[in-house]
Order: sequence, then C-alpha cells, then structure tokens
Amino acid sequence: MHWSMNTLPLPPYVELGVHSLSGLLWTLLLLFLWHCYRIGSDLPMPGHAHTCKSGSRRAMISRGGSCAGTKCSARSKLSRGDQMTSFMSMETEEDEEWGHGYLTPVLSHALFPSQASAEAKKLYAALQEYAKRYSWVGMGRIHKGLREQMRQNDHSAIQKPHLFFLPDVPSVPFFPRDAHRHDIEVLEVNYPVILTEFQAVYQRGIDSKVGWTCLGPKGQAVFPLYSAGVCVAGNCRSCPWTYRTLLSLRTFINSNSLGSAGFWLLGPGATLGSSYGPTNARLRCHLGLQTPPLCELVVGGEPQCWSEGHCLLVDDSFLHTVSHKGPPDAGPRVILSVDLWHPNVAAAERQALDFMFSPDL
Repeated sequence: MHWSMNTLPLPPYVELGVHSLSGLLWTLLLLFLWHCYRIGSDLPMPGHAHTCKSGSRRAMISRGGSCAGTKCSARSKLSRGDQMTSFMSMETEEDEEWGHGYLTPVLSHALFPSQASAEAKKLYAALQEYAKRYSWVGMGRIHKGLREQMRQNDHSAIQKPHLFFLPDVPSVPFFPRDAHRHDIEVLEVNYPVILTEFQAVYQRGIDSKVGWTCLGPKGQAVFPLYSAGVCVAGNCRSCPWTYRTLLSLRTFINSNSLGSAGFWLLGPGATLGSSYGPTNARLRCHLGLQTPPLCELVVGGEPQCWSEGHCLLVDDSFLHTVSHKGPPDAGPRVILSVDLWHPNVAAAERQALDFMFSPDL
C-alpha cells in the first residue's frame, strides 16, 4: 500500500512552524531583491558618471539650481575614454567649481590650457600615456604642477624652476644632512678614492677627446659620468670606484633627463651668473673635492662655502650664483655634483617622472 505524507496527521504546532518558516524565507527573498535594486540604481552609468554623487553632493547640487544641471549635461558629452577615467574623481565640489582640483585635466572637457607651452603639452601627453599604462593614483601633484607651470613662469620669484614645478613640496635653499643621510655618508666615506680618481683624470688634461665638456672661459669644465639620465660609459670606465659609489646611492636620479652626475671645475676669477634649475623635484648634492679660499655658492640669497670631503644639499630651483674669487694660483674649485630625488617626492611620483622625462622621449 502507498502511503502519502498528506495522509499523516501532523500536530498543530508543526503545521504552524512550517508556515512561519515559509513566510520568513519569502520575506528574506523580497528584502534581498529590494537591496539589489537599490544597489543597482546607485551605480554610476557610463554616460552619467558625474551625476552620481553621494547624499551630501546631491544636496549641494540641488542648492546650486540650474547651473549644476547645466554643468552635468555638458559633462555628459565627454568622449568614451574620458567617461571611463572620470570614475577616478578625487576632487571636492569646490575644486570642480573653480577648476583647481588635482584631477581637473581628467574631469574637464578642456584637458589642458591651450596657451601652454609646447614643452608643457608634451609633458602632459607623456603623463596621460603613463596613466593609461599604469594608474592615475598618486598623480595629483604632478597634474597640478603641469597646469600651473605657465603661471609659475610668468611671475618673478626667488624660486622658479623653468621646466617643471612640483607643488606642495617643502623647499629651502639648503637642506639639512638628515634629508639624505645615507647617501651623504656613502659619498663622504668614499671621498679619498673619488678624489684620487678625479686627479688621475685631471692629469690627462682637459680635452673633449678624453671626455671633458668645456662650458666657458676661466677653467669652467665638466667631466660627466651621467648626463641627462644617460651613463657616459667611457668616463665611468675611467672612474670605476666613483661609478660604483653612484650606483650604491638610494636616491640617485639615473633614469631620467633631470638627473646628472660628474666632476665640475670652476677656475679662479670665474663667476656663474644668476640662474634657476629645471625642477624642484630634485636636490643637487655637492661633494667638495678641492675647495680653495674665496669660493662661494649663493642660493636664494643664502651664501655657503664648500668644504673638502663634505656634502652640501642644494635646491637649485632657487635663484643661485657661483663664484671663485681666489688668486690665479689658487687652482680650480672641484666638486662631485650628484642629483638626488627630493625627499618629499613619493615613489609613485618618481616612477611617473622617470617615464615623463625618459631620455628616450
């Protein structure tokens, strides 16, 4: 005989429990569907990325009236590439209103000031290519610097790098040793060997055929080991210990055109006029090798003198002059100049600047 479960008598409390469980499951299902609907309605659609703000943003936009609506409708006409990058917004409403936000070039239809120089546009194109390959994360200060470079060049100031200015970076003419203690100690420990290698090169004579570059009269010359981020192989072979010392530095700029290293000579009676360095994203380290009396470096109105076997950390984006007012028989002033990253430039920014200022570009 076939028995059906329906024919079995169930106690009243069991039937009540089955109906309650069924009702609870239906309630949970309805809550889950409602939650999925709300989440889906809050996601930004590709054509309306800028209209999806948080609750506080909606309140601000609603108070803005029709102006905010006009802004959003205009931005909805962005190209598909701009629409995808617009999801990475880090700006506040005030930044968007005044156009000074770090990611304004990404969010704005006018990507870059039309009156910017050709060099600035080239750098911005390189930054866009970098972000396309990697990420926009951490690029806020570089964005801001590129957009404000034109205004930086238009006004006179004691600090005015002529190629690239990185904003919001602490700047003083001379930095303390603690800013790059490891690299300074490495250079100073190796001072005797570096001096010996320089003297061997100097005794061969100052001639372009043996690797020297003469920059002017009165004994002004350079023996480059790295020039604009490129290793000068023949000169490095002449100074192998100095070359290995450079490679042991943690912050040496050796992979972009902002970085150089070499022996710099300045003869008696020579004066280098006031000038600005290319960027404030680096510091120039001077290791004194031969420092006759009456040699002076003035940076940002602050004078300093070199000392043999010791380093000076200089921000050459400040207005600076160099002079050697010693007697003719005093001999040249000789330093090993090495370009190091500014200590407040983050790793992501260094990687981006390496790409933007690549010697191959």
